[in-house]
Amino acid sequence: MSEPFVELDVREDLALKKEPFDKIMKAVKELENGQAFVLHAPFNPIPLHKVLGRKGFTYEAEKKEKKHWIITYRKKVGEE
Repeated sequence: MSEPFVELDVREDLALKKEPFDKIMKAVKELENGQAFVLHAPFNPIPLHKVLGRKGFTYEAEKKEKKHWIITYRKKVGEE
């Protein structure tokens, strides 16, 4: 069985001024049924919540440190 989640840390990409959107969307697209997507970011990515919300995801955002947020996205039950 695969891991229950896929984890991606985009803090370094953003520090280097690299746009991580394509990397994030690739990870989301490759999720298997039942897998969650855990994102590490330097801020709460509110626009991403809206994009993934339209794709059927809910999220929980937790601020760990000043520039470290952990956001967990899960597919709503029954969504494909």
